[in-house]
Amino acid sequence: RYAAASRLARIDLTRVPRAAGQLPRFRDHASIPGLTRQGTLHALPYTFAEMGLIFDRRQLSRPPASITSMWDPQLRGKVLAYDGSSHNFSLAAQALELPPFRIPSNEILRVARHLVDLRRNVRGFYTQPEESVELFRRHRVALMFANYGSQQIKLLRDAGADVGYVLPREGALAWLDCWAITAACTRLELAHAWLDHMLSVSVGRRLSERQGLANTVEPLPTAVADGRLVWLEPVEDESRRAALWRRIMSGERPERLR
Repeated sequence: RYAAASRLARIDLTRVPRAAGQLPRFRDHASIPGLTRQGTLHALPYTFAEMGLIFDRRQLSRPPASITSMWDPQLRGKVLAYDGSSHNFSLAAQALELPPFRIPSNEILRVARHLVDLRRNVRGFYTQPEESVELFRRHRVALMFANYGSQQIKLLRDAGADVGYVLPREGALAWLDCWAITAACTRLELAHAWLDHMLSVSVGRRLSERQGLANTVEPLPTAVADGRLVWLEPVEDESRRAALWRRIMSGERPERLR
């Protein structure tokens, strides 16, 4: 939106030499929605978190392969999900092999009814990473959708949980934080120097050690490096997703969803 309104300056990579040391997937700017506009680079990736699946190794001998595992009737009452309308509609769309961010209008109610099925299968929903850890341990959860990705893995392992982590074969939804320079910036040399500093290995490592967040310069864990990331994009109708989600969470019957 900022780029479309001409509120961002062009990033000059010759002034950001450390950008050349980023991992290959983050140097492929054209493959990441929103970084470029009309061939001009306006944003540089900095940190990210993928939304994979966390599982209890003591209860699941094999890692779950698909996002559809959250609907597995054998895990009823042993699944923990995130309380968020936009992400959950995208997940359900993935499970139904539909576009996660552009659900066709004639399919939205089918996706909503699939989320009713999810609500009936899960033990509960969380909003914050610390809350997810507490619920995971208290209810002996077997499988959890990790909305906060590696942050939750770190918290759970720090709490002594024996957990594994995988990215589903459909691809893991992932958010990507970027640095951008405003068009009003009058000290472009300083702005580019800041970008270059924030892409240093030392800064990236501290981010990972302190917050459990991934950075874009150090090798990724095997599960993430081998998996497909689906970068978040604006959805077709956020307000409609939110309204339907409120009805789903209130316990409305699927046949009444219109």
